Amino acid sequence: MKATGIVRRIDDLGRVVIPKEIRRTMRIREGDPLEIFTGAGGEVVFKKYSPMGELSSIASEYAEALATSTNLSVIICDRDHCIAAAGVSKKDVLERPVSTDLERICEERRTKVCETGEVLYALSGADHEICVAVPIISAGDITGAVVFLRNERAVRPFESDVKLAGVAAKFLGNQTE
Repeated sequence: MKATGIVRRIDDLGRVVIPKEIRRTMRIREGDPLEIFTGAGGEVVFKKYSPMGELSSIASEYAEALATSTNLSVIICDRDHCIAAAGVSKKDVLERPVSTDLERICEERRTKVCETGEVLYALSGADHEICVAVPIISAGDITGAVVFLRNERAVRPFESDVKLAGVAAKFLGNQTE
């Protein structure tokens, strides 16, 4: 654990404010669920809770099936990072943070099909271009995205690819409810 040097007091209702700098750095948004852990040494640790993280094994199998059936690389992300991948080097993408492009697509809550010449990246610090991205919505909340990555074939995706990404996002969203 890393010390920040920031000290906060608990108010009379048992609340503590997480400083804005930490929320920004850790990508904690209003309404985000936090899981609370305690340690033997008296530590209280808040960790961002990801319902998608619990589905990583299902998401991995789903990504493999999608990649096989579409011949496209597939990544599945929660709100913050890649949790499953197929058709691409897993060590290059797993746990890598999502890009601001993908964050924006998710916030719009609509399927994004990248046009020819339009370049949007799926992950921060990586050159994996989005072909199709569909937000995963569970109980009205955005929980992640299913992303098909652009390759030589997918300058423009087939309509069936877009529909498959939508079905995958809907399925995964239902699994987290």
